Amino acid sequence: MQLQRLLSYTRKAVDEYEMIQEGDHIAVGISGGKDSLTLLHALHGLKRFYPKRFQLSAITVDLGFENFDLTNVISLCAEMDVPYQIVKSDIYNILFNIRQESNPCSLCAKMRKGALNQAIKEMGCNKVAYAHHKDDIIETMLLSLIFEGRFHSFSPKTYLDRMDLTVIRPLMFVDEADVIGFKNKYALPVVKSTCPVDGYTKRQYAKELVKKLNAEHPGVRERMFHAIVTGDITGWPQRTLRSPKSPGQD
Repeated sequence: MQLQRLLSYTRKAVDEYEMIQEGDHIAVGISGGKDSLTLLHALHGLKRFYPKRFQLSAITVDLGFENFDLTNVISLCAEMDVPYQIVKSDIYNILFNIRQESNPCSLCAKMRKGALNQAIKEMGCNKVAYAHHKDDIIETMLLSLIFEGRFHSFSPKTYLDRMDLTVIRPLMFVDEADVIGFKNKYALPVVKSTCPVDGYTKRQYAKELVKKLNAEHPGVRERMFHAIVTGDITGWPQRTLRSPKSPGQD
């Protein structure tokens, strides 16, 4: 995927869900993976021409895994002139050594977000951008149906009143396959996850299920996404539709 196409998808999400306002200071949550590095490129590129001016910073919560080398990410942020902060934590030790959690993902996410949000507020940011893409939103809906019995997924924009912080998801219209293509084309400095449960989660199950369903019933993936964005899900903001342009025409 070309950068221009990525920027078109990103602006579509930002405009339709009014994710960015004049004077915002947005923190990009960087995990080191392909999704968050793609998001960094997307917002950095958007910042150059978007009519509403905003500041951009980047932040990583270091969970404490061994061999988690962020040197190349530090260099990338320096090249982009994006301030970058790494927050050290003891989350890995707590989950795997002290508590010895067999299913650590939920608690890990809660602890990571707590550390992330606190640091973001200290940086003076009023918004944080998460790198959830279209596939993440579809998979989350399936997980919610299967394990919670409700039709729900990530919201494009969520205000956290206790933190006075707004979460935005500018990659919501971007396919994971396009993220992979962007990563390969632009040689993103991806930091491989060293989490011992990576690839063995419920989310991985949902990912494989969507792939299987779409192979057996072509188009079902897009129909699922359409159902989500038009489904009037509780907590989702109103959508402001743009003129019907195809991504890449802006």
